[in-house]
Amino acid sequence: MGPIGMPEMVMIFIIVLLLFGAKKLPDLARGIGKSMGEFKRARDEFEQELTRASEAETNKVKEAPNKEPREV
Repeated sequence: MGPIGMPEMVMIFIIVLLLFGAKKLPDLARGIGKSMGEFKRARDEFEQELTRASEAETNKVKEAPNKEPREV
């Protein structure tokens, strides 16, 4: 399946228009935009947390004294 072209986009728009009506399209678009913004914000926070955890682990390894493993 290839990328979505102009004919497919027009067909999707017509179906959405029929399902939701012209009056509800702005509200629907606004809701989708807010949802995408919240998703992006959550993704960015998750990436920052992973970066902080990785840096903390790296610092912990650097600060740990070099100990030779004990033989059992």
